[in-house]
Amino acid sequence: MDFVADLHLHSKYSRAVSRDMILPTMVRWGKKKGIDILSTGDWTHPLWLREIKSQLEEKSEGLFKLKSQISNLKTTSQNLNLRKEPLFLLSTEIASIYKQGEKLRRIHNLIFSPNFEIAEKINKELGRRGCNLHSDGRPIIGISSKNLLEILLSIDKRILLIPCHVWTPHFGIYGSASGFDSLDEAFGEFSKYIYGIETGLSSDPEMNWQMGDLKTRSILSFSDAHSPPKMGRECTVFTAQNSKFKTQNHSSKLKISYEDIRSAIKRDPKGNLKISYTIEFYPEEGKYHFSGHRNCRVVFGPEDIKTKGNICPVCARRLTEGVLYRVGQLGNKNSSLVVEEKISPNGIKWYTDKTKRHPPFVKLVPLLEIIAEGLESTVTSIKVKEMFDNVCEELNSEINILLKTGISEIQKLAGARIAEGIDKVRRGAIVVDPGFDGEYGTVKIWNHNKIEIENKEDNAKIQLGLGF
Repeated sequence: MDFVADLHLHSKYSRAVSRDMILPTMVRWGKKKGIDILSTGDWTHPLWLREIKSQLEEKSEGLFKLKSQISNLKTTSQNLNLRKEPLFLLSTEIASIYKQGEKLRRIHNLIFSPNFEIAEKINKELGRRGCNLHSDGRPIIGISSKNLLEILLSIDKRILLIPCHVWTPHFGIYGSASGFDSLDEAFGEFSKYIYGIETGLSSDPEMNWQMGDLKTRSILSFSDAHSPPKMGRECTVFTAQNSKFKTQNHSSKLKISYEDIRSAIKRDPKGNLKISYTIEFYPEEGKYHFSGHRNCRVVFGPEDIKTKGNICPVCARRLTEGVLYRVGQLGNKNSSLVVEEKISPNGIKWYTDKTKRHPPFVKLVPLLEIIAEGLESTVTSIKVKEMFDNVCEELNSEINILLKTGISEIQKLAGARIAEGIDKVRRGAIVVDPGFDGEYGTVKIWNHNKIEIENKEDNAKIQLGLGF
C-alpha cells in the first residue's frame, strides 16, 4: 500500500501565502489531489500552533487528523466526502541568516517534530535565543544550520532536519549565492544526522544523484505550496517494506506513524516503510533552473555561461546563477551513465538509477496546467476549475488521473484534447521554456516544435528543448 506525502506546506501565517491555507481547506484539497499525509507547516508561529492544536487530534503516533466536529463540515461533493481524509505531520520551515567562512549564508531547513510537546520545546529554545517567532510562519533566525541542528538533537533525537530546496541560489544549502559546497561544510560533525534533502522545484533526483554527498541519503520531493491548488505538485511516495507490517495491516485500517516515516527517510532496512518513488515537477519549470536576470530579460544556460561568462550584458552585474549551472559545478560529470529511462505499460516515462542507490521518479505537469493549455485558458478561469473538479470527482484524484487512469477513460470524461495532453505529459513529449531568476518556466504541451526566447544582448534567438 502506498502513502503519498507532501511534507512541505505553509499556512496563512506565512508571507505571500493564501488565506485559504487552513486545515479544513488543506484536507479538502488533499482529497482532490490524492495526498495521504500533509504537513501542518509553520508550527513555530504561536497563533498557528494554537490553531492546529485545537483542530487536530492524534490518529497514530506523531500523525494527526482533523477533529470530527471540524471534518464533518462536508462539501457538496459526495465522492469527495467519502474519501479518506489525509493526516498531518508536524513539519515547518525555518530560515537561518548568518555569516560563515566570510560569507553571508541564508539557508532554509525543514524541521519534523514527533509531537506537539517537542514542537513547543523547540519554540521555547528558539525564543530563549532571541528568535522572533511571531513575525512570520517561516521565521528568520540568526542561528547557523549546524547550531540549529545541534539544538534540535539536544531536545530530542527523533527530530529531523532536512535542508529544503537545496539548490535555490539564495536560500538552498548548495545555492550559488549563499550556500555551501558540501553538507560537511554546512553542518560539520553533525552532517551525519542529515538523512535526506528536498530537491526543490528547479531540480529533480537525477540532478541530485550527481552529488557524492547524497549517495546514501534520501532524495525527497515536496511542493512548498503557498496555496491549495499548488499542493502535491511534488510528492514523496512511501510503501510498506516490512513483510510482517504488510501482513498485519493489509487493509484500509493500515496505520503508519511518524517513526515509520522517519525510518524510511533514514533508509532503515528494518523499518516498516521505504521510499518507493517521487513525483516531480519538470525542473525546467522551476523558478531558478537557468541563470539570468529577470528584469534584463537575459537567460543563460550552462553553455552560455561557459562561453559568455556570468556577467549580465545589459546591466553589467553578476547573473543569478541557476540550479543547472550549480549542479554542473558540484556534481559528478559522469552521472548520466547511471540514469535509465523506461516507458511503463500505461505510457509513463520513469527515470531509474542503474546503481539502485535511489528510488525511481516520474516527472509530471499539474493537472490544472494541462487543462488550462488544453482549453486555451488560464488555471484560474472558471471553466478550467470546473473541469478539474469534475474529473477529480469522477476519477478519484489528480495523482490517480495523472499516473493510473486509462487514457480512454479520461477521454470519455474530459474529451480527446485533455486526454491527449495527459498522455503527452506521461511520455515526456513536451517542452519547457526554462525558468530563471525567480520566474517560472513555461510548459508547452502542444505546438512546441520551437520555443524562441529573446536575449536582449543581441536579440539572438536561442532554440531550447527538453532534457538539458
